[in-house]
This record gives sequence, structure tokens and C-alpha cells, in this order.
Amino acid sequence: MNKPVNWGVISTAKIGRVHVVPAMMKSRVVNMMAVASRDVAAAQAYADELGIATAYGSYEELLADPEIEAVYNPLPNHLHVPVTIQALEAGKHVLCEKPIALTAAEAETLVDVSNRTGKIVEEAFMVRHNPQWMRVVELVKTGAIGELRAIQGMFSYFNDDPANIRNKVDIGGGGIYDIGCYLITTSRLVTGQEPDRLAAVIDRDPVMKTDRLTSAIMTFPGGVQATWMCSTQMNLRQRMNFVGTTGRIEVEVPFNAPNDRPSRIFIDDGQDNFGSGLKTEEFPTVDQYMLQGEGVSRAIRNEGPVTVSLENSIANMRVIDAVFNAGKTGQWVDV
Repeated sequence: MNKPVNWGVISTAKIGRVHVVPAMMKSRVVNMMAVASRDVAAAQAYADELGIATAYGSYEELLADPEIEAVYNPLPNHLHVPVTIQALEAGKHVLCEKPIALTAAEAETLVDVSNRTGKIVEEAFMVRHNPQWMRVVELVKTGAIGELRAIQGMFSYFNDDPANIRNKVDIGGGGIYDIGCYLITTSRLVTGQEPDRLAAVIDRDPVMKTDRLTSAIMTFPGGVQATWMCSTQMNLRQRMNFVGTTGRIEVEVPFNAPNDRPSRIFIDDGQDNFGSGLKTEEFPTVDQYMLQGEGVSRAIRNEGPVTVSLENSIANMRVIDAVFNAGKTGQWVDV
């Protein structure tokens, strides 16, 4: 790519400051020019910490900067769609944190604006840019574990701080939006299908009212079943298993893949219960947030595909809608 994409970041959210923006700044195809916050002092501190040239005291100022071509939006979940639309209308491409919206219907409002402005919107599912997931998809498609029959996933951490945005139900807090979305998108990625129905049990925090523990089962056309659990008030844990008729694939750190050591997946032929037929595949150390920034930048320059299309994001939101519905009704729900 001959010319890097000029980026700005809206908000000083921790996910951007600690993970996404520093990783993007490592890439030669990304030029992180500015950060905006409603508090100019916070924006300046962020800019000073990361070595970003310009700090703005409002989102509007950043969006009015004619040099900025794209923005990263890691605002609280309820602001994802309105600020993304604002950015599109200002002529900027957008990398928006997950979940892209609070409902599928809300996500659908982005399509017309993106089409009309000619600007890309990509949901920040960095896992879909990670080579370990590309390899899992390849192994399943080529029959390395026979016919895929079942998916089992878990993602949990402990956070019961009422002041944390992940625990504020009125702005899109809770485990399904925060981490359940990863279990859904990777199940859809590997099967290459959309689930047709699902059931779910949701336990909510009695004070904060956020979903703190969810268990779900999803069925896919052809008979694959995916069972998963996510929790915001359990011990730190994440794993994904894909079980077929002749073998099993386990992704060691499926979602928060390390950027300081190789990633690993395990392929077991199931000859016994002790792992005698277990093989390990190790992947070179990468930063999946940097790969995501590069992928979106190349798509902006028409030098690569949009990895997570709006249609894909809307499909993921339909599943999330169904999980909430199933948890509320206690019934199987069609997706």
C-alpha cells in the first residue's frame, strides 16, 4: 500500500488506549493522527501517552478534520450506531467496536448510510483477522476432524464493579454483548452457516440487572450443535472446541490471543482419553489488533476485502437478539 490511511480515534476508552490503538500504530499502513474526547484534557493525556499529534475536545472537531479518512469508535455500546452514522455522514470510514449495535434492527440502519456515503463500516471482531482462526476454518473444511458435529465454547472473567460500563445495563452492558458475541461469531465463522434456532438460560445480577451468566445451545442446518457459556462474574477462562466424527480441534486462547508469544491450537484424533494422538500447531507471534487495523486500511484503499461486512454483523446481531429472547421466554427461538 503506497499511502497509509489517516486515522482518528473517538473516545479515550481503555480498550483503545491499551490494546487497539497502540497495535494499529505499529503498522506502516496506519497513520493515527488524532484523538477526540468530550474532555480535552483527557484527550491530550491520551495523545501524550501514545504519541498522537492532535487532541480534540469534541467528536465533531475530529470529524470535521479534512485530513482524517477513518475513525475507530470504541464508545459505550449504546453510542456505536449514532456516532458511527455521524462519522459516515462526515465522510469517514469507521472501525466500530463490537457489538456494532444493541439490536439487529439498529444495525440495519447503518446499511443505507454506508451505501449512500460510500464509506466502509467494519465491526471490530479482531479474531476474524487472526491466522489461528483461518487455520481452524481450513482444517474443518478439509475434513481434518471428519464431519463437524459439535462446538463447545466458554468465555468468562470477573468484574462486579457497578461503575464499570460493562455493568451498566442501560448503555448496553452485560456479558452477551461483551463476550458472548465472540462465541457466536466464531461458531458462525467455522460452520460457515447461520444458526436456525437456539435456547438460552440467562442469570442477571440482582442489583445491576446485567446478564452475568448465560448458557446457550444453537443448532445449525445439517445438525451441528453449538453449546456455549459466558459470564462476567466467574473465574477467567476461555476455550473453543470443535468436535467431529474423527477428531477434535481446541483453540487454546481463542479470543484474547497473545501478542507476546505464539498462539496454539490442538488437534486430537481421539484415539484415547489421554491425548496420545494430540498434535499441536503453533502460529508465529502476531498482534491481532494490528492485523485488524491493516485489514480495514487495505479495504479502504480497495486493496483487500472487508473482513466483517455489515451483513455479517447484522446476522450476528440477529443471534444476539434471539439469545435475549430465548432467555426471557424460556422457549426455543427461531433465528
